[in-house]
Amino acid sequence: MIVNRPFSEACEQNKFHILEVLKEQLSGSETVLEIGSGTGQHGIFFTQQMPHLTWQPTDLVENLPGIRAWIEFAQSKNVLPPVELDGGSVRWNVDLVECIFSANAIHIMSWNHVIALFGGAGKIALPGARLIVYGPFIYDSPDTSESNRRFDEMLRSRDPLCGVRNGEDVDELATAAKFTLVRDYAMPANNRTLVWQKQQPD
Repeated sequence: MIVNRPFSEACEQNKFHILEVLKEQLSGSETVLEIGSGTGQHGIFFTQQMPHLTWQPTDLVENLPGIRAWIEFAQSKNVLPPVELDGGSVRWNVDLVECIFSANAIHIMSWNHVIALFGGAGKIALPGARLIVYGPFIYDSPDTSESNRRFDEMLRSRDPLCGVRNGEDVDELATAAKFTLVRDYAMPANNRTLVWQKQQPD
């Protein structure tokens, strides 16, 4: 069966900006587990630009055929076959990893699923592993953009369980999962890329 390749305009718009962060943060890494790969475009592009990486895409089962179509189209050798993984699940059937990446996912999840995502990340991250999350955030600060507040209102009007997440609240989840915030990058279009590192065991 022929599967059309899904296309995300957001991926095309943000991939170069995210790439600059990943080049800085993952220069010494070899593998990346992506949570919520969507179309799969990010993994294809990032591994083309950083061939030292092996990329493991994951998503809900209904999105896997589109990711496979992108891998086949790109003839990518560095992107592994996608596996089913619900980031909001309490059990992740994946191995320990040295980097976890997720883009534009946690604002379209329920808060309980966001809690589960960070808890799951904490269980599979090796000591020193990076957890990198890209997307819109709201902060307990007057500096939060009005566009992100309007975006939050729009998301909640469509689904009360979704919404732009508070950066401080998300950092608390990461801290509870034994991650330490190491960088908070301002990105175009009022987005951020937050980078945490898994703490070494006591």
